[in-house]
Amino acid sequence: MNARPPKKPRDLVDGVLLLDKPVGLSSNDALIKAKRVMNAKKAGHTGTLDPFATGLLPLCFGEATKFSQDLLEADKTYEATVHLGIRTNTGDTEGEAIETLPVDVTIEQIEAALARFRGPILQVPPMYSALKRDGKALYEYAREGIVLEREARPVTIHALELIGYEAPMLRIRVTCSKGTYVRVLGEDIGAALGCGAHLNALRRIGVGALTLDGMITLEALQAHAEPRALLAPVDALLSTFPAVELTAELAKRFLNGQRLALGKEAVAVPAEQGRVRVYHDGKLLGTANLQEWAILAPERLIAAQH
Repeated sequence: MNARPPKKPRDLVDGVLLLDKPVGLSSNDALIKAKRVMNAKKAGHTGTLDPFATGLLPLCFGEATKFSQDLLEADKTYEATVHLGIRTNTGDTEGEAIETLPVDVTIEQIEAALARFRGPILQVPPMYSALKRDGKALYEYAREGIVLEREARPVTIHALELIGYEAPMLRIRVTCSKGTYVRVLGEDIGAALGCGAHLNALRRIGVGALTLDGMITLEALQAHAEPRALLAPVDALLSTFPAVELTAELAKRFLNGQRLALGKEAVAVPAEQGRVRVYHDGKLLGTANLQEWAILAPERLIAAQH
């Protein structure tokens, strides 16, 4: 019996990949494929996209995974196509039609409906979601035909604009807080218009400060001769934070987890308190909180260079 060839050892790979997730693939499956291409030891994504959705899925490798929580918390921007007149059991195009209604709405009615959803709103999570109840995902109950009561949750729609309307297809762009279900927003817009709706297509075009710039498809990644050359540096996730550059001695103390009183040091300090990214000699050391009296408190640290 032939022994299996030994598995190729995984490498320590650090960086951020802006993947254009294809339709029909779960975020986790997309991550597994990209991790295999990179032959990376450690990887994670920054918030799931539904299988029917496409677009920006930032993948974190190695040290970048320490900062992926920031993107989970970040606002997201989507472009969506809402199919008016047909409701489905999932709220999107993957479900079965459960109601069909005539569509007779004007642009003015659409604009008035959209205005109702801008700002802080309450949204009831869909049954077809990964939210857990008693250790079991809601979609598992839904597949068994069980509908559970769900509590409405506060979310914020920062921007909601009409891109175009050719009946029955309504195209919108939405920027929203974490935890917002664009599927539910589409359904609620349909309900406000009195004709019902489901989401026909969804594309994510922004996560925090990250945009489609530099995004790559899975096919292009798999075909690339040097896929790791496509990785953005770890601090691509931190571009919205002010930067602090430390001296060699301060950097050493910072990496040992010490709080630093920068007011006494020859270090340029941002005017505002809050989270900062910390460097020495142009290399990222981690993130910190800049507190009163220019006290720098370490937060998440980058491991020693490998």
